[in-house]
Amino acid sequence: MNNESFHAAVYYREKKAGVLTKTRAGYEFVYDPEYLAEPGARPISLSLPLRVEKYESSRLFSFFEGLLPEGWLLDLISATVKIDKNDKFRLLLHTGRDPLGAVSIRPAEGTQE
Repeated sequence: MNNESFHAAVYYREKKAGVLTKTRAGYEFVYDPEYLAEPGARPISLSLPLRVEKYESSRLFSFFEGLLPEGWLLDLISATVKIDKNDKFRLLLHTGRDPLGAVSIRPAEGTQE
């Protein structure tokens, strides 16, 4: 990864809900305008209610961090795919495709893991 920003598409069920971006300053999440316009749009988390304005944080949002594996499973995945266990964004891209809940994380178009 270089020093620029990195993007991940965030899906609620099978609809693209927004984009999570890792920047030099931290992280940003913004809902997709088409998703917001849907009558039945739901927030991906109670901590990230629907809004047009982007969310910004110096560290990964708690909701997304909660999607990551922990403990021995984190150690196993990190070693197997050779991703530093502190690189939460790349781990999220790797593990977030097949979630237990309704939200999945996928590489944004034109990006690689």
